[in-house]
Amino acid sequence: MDRAVRTALRAAVAAAGATALLLAAGPAGATAAPAPAPAPPSSSSSSPWSAPAAAASGTGPRVEVPGPEDGTVAGSGHVRVPAAGRAQGGARLSEADRAADGRVTKIVDGGPAADRLDIVVVGDGYTAAELDRFHTDAKAKWAELTTVEPYATYRNLFNVWTVDAVSHDSGVTGDPTPATVRDTALGSYFWCEDIERLLCIDQPKVDAYVAQAPDADLVLVLANSAKYGGAGYNERSATLGYEGISTASAGNAKSGQVAIHETGHSLGKLADEYFYPDTPGYEEYEGPEPADSNSSTLTADRMAAEQAKWYRWLGEPSPDGGTVGTYEGGGYYVSGLHRPTDNSLMRVLGKPFNLPGTEAMIGGFYQHARPVTPLTPTTRTLRLHHTAKVSVPRLAGADGRQLDVRWHLDGRELGRLAGRTEVAVAELWLLDLRGHRLSVTVEDRTPAVRDPKTAASLRATIGWNVRL
Repeated sequence: MDRAVRTALRAAVAAAGATALLLAAGPAGATAAPAPAPAPPSSSSSSPWSAPAAAASGTGPRVEVPGPEDGTVAGSGHVRVPAAGRAQGGARLSEADRAADGRVTKIVDGGPAADRLDIVVVGDGYTAAELDRFHTDAKAKWAELTTVEPYATYRNLFNVWTVDAVSHDSGVTGDPTPATVRDTALGSYFWCEDIERLLCIDQPKVDAYVAQAPDADLVLVLANSAKYGGAGYNERSATLGYEGISTASAGNAKSGQVAIHETGHSLGKLADEYFYPDTPGYEEYEGPEPADSNSSTLTADRMAAEQAKWYRWLGEPSPDGGTVGTYEGGGYYVSGLHRPTDNSLMRVLGKPFNLPGTEAMIGGFYQHARPVTPLTPTTRTLRLHHTAKVSVPRLAGADGRQLDVRWHLDGRELGRLAGRTEVAVAELWLLDLRGHRLSVTVEDRTPAVRDPKTAASLRATIGWNVRL
């Protein structure tokens, strides 16, 4: 999104919610929701596939239900929930609490917000006295995220911001029982739509806090709880531009896996690879070819013949185990749809992304992050005594691979300068008084990306006019 437009939208959201923010209440309105997607018909909260049919046909945000705590399935379909959660008044805060409310801290500094993927973490159910623990919890969740590829390799493409949301009460509603009610900044609550593990929030209140951060591409809400639960609000914000909100319990390790799974939807635009056994209506998919990159009606032979979907990865060993192929079952259906591998993170918690999923995630990262940042302004003409400087994020993969840096003068590559992040104009050996164009291209030539369209997004060029 254009920076000026983003700034104006953020200011509008912040202004609309300024008074309410002090009371831990957000601006009115909610993100528009797309057409309802299939959801399991069962309304029983005890079922591992619980997702009320009535909620699925509602008009609020569409959120993903995490799988049951005692299982491994990553999700349990989708429901519609009220945008404002359970209507409550604002949190009762003292003047001292209000002074701390909304404070923004950059806990991971990868570079300028415009050139990095910015994660904004907001806590709920933390009193003013517990804000230090919130920051510790936020850092712990980031550390957990970066144990999973491709986050581990690309951790330096990210910024992580915290926004302090001060709650009157410690803990969140619904923990430990449905009768438990707590006065919190974001109105987080378990037992959302009568599903114990579904941890919902008041999205307008969340937006009022997120608007305080310089930028937001992804939002994580941490509940001050050890109870298993979470939710995936995977619709792009029409006002703030973030790709989605993941909710998670700060004190529950498995909830972190749920949050990582949700980023597969919001950043990678990946489909769920799990399915509903023995559930009427989900026996066989008979619709058109899905748009999702990891879901297909095609068998491996047809996929290869038509050069479609993940055909470039067929037969390759995948980090989640096994070989990339076309495994029947996915997108909630037992048959008729195929997934790339048997048990990736888009199906089973604790597993890595498969090869097609990893490729999609890397592409998603680069939709928000750039591989090069100019440190010398590109608007100025550089003269003999000037130096062109850029910042290039370092990759943290086990193979030691780094981004490819190449310099060009008037379109001609200067091989002797390859890999450099600083070039003095004097090193260009200019022999005339006319103007020239110096440029640098930084490219991620990762073998984890095989689709040429995705690969093109992993490259960026910046340049300067230069002369003697």
